[in-house]
Amino acid sequence: MYARSTESPILLIGAAHVVDLARPLRELLNERTLDGIAVELDAERADALLAPEGRRSRGGDGPLFVRLWSLLQRRLGAEIGGGVPGAEMKAAALVARERSLPLFLIDDPIRSTLVQLVRAMPFKERVLLLASAVVGLFLPARVVERAMDRYVDAPDDYTAELRQVSPTLARVLIDDRNEHMADRLAELRHRGYGRIAVVVGDAHLSGLRTALGRRGIPTESVPFRDLRAAKGPGPSSS
Repeated sequence: MYARSTESPILLIGAAHVVDLARPLRELLNERTLDGIAVELDAERADALLAPEGRRSRGGDGPLFVRLWSLLQRRLGAEIGGGVPGAEMKAAALVARERSLPLFLIDDPIRSTLVQLVRAMPFKERVLLLASAVVGLFLPARVVERAMDRYVDAPDDYTAELRQVSPTLARVLIDDRNEHMADRLAELRHRGYGRIAVVVGDAHLSGLRTALGRRGIPTESVPFRDLRAAKGPGPSSS
């Protein structure tokens, strides 16, 4: 169907940071012909994630709400997902290494993103973000899991709710990063890397697909719900 590598659609894969999707993700990646694998990481996070266990950062030097969210992710990863946060990104990186494929880090540097977020966020949104992180530490895992089930059924509704509650957070952490990741993927296409699998948080999937479409780049997508079902997901073209 596609005459050249750069005419092939980019494969977008939606992951969840607190659910270990390493096995179905590996199966999906290994059945594809690829020129490279891209992940929603920057160099700092990739180094921390791929470092030996004893060298991994616990996120203790960031803003308070970031440290709280990091703690919450580790807790939920253990109680719900059966793994550690970032397991899907690490799995993708390991597949790239095993197959001698280039691994592309396409996200913005986390520190500058957080600085921008804090500076742009109104006081009310800061308080809500901090409060939600604190409350999340004490919520029973079953409550969070039910919320995740509702997200799987209607991800766009959850994104719309986030935009209503915290528009600044949605813009800085989702919309702006989608545009920047799309730019980097477009540059990779220009350099001849056409068959790329891209692993991102599921909340980025729709927006990143739209951003790539504006740049004339075809995509396929495998949402989180398909990986979570642990079935042989069939990508939907767009």
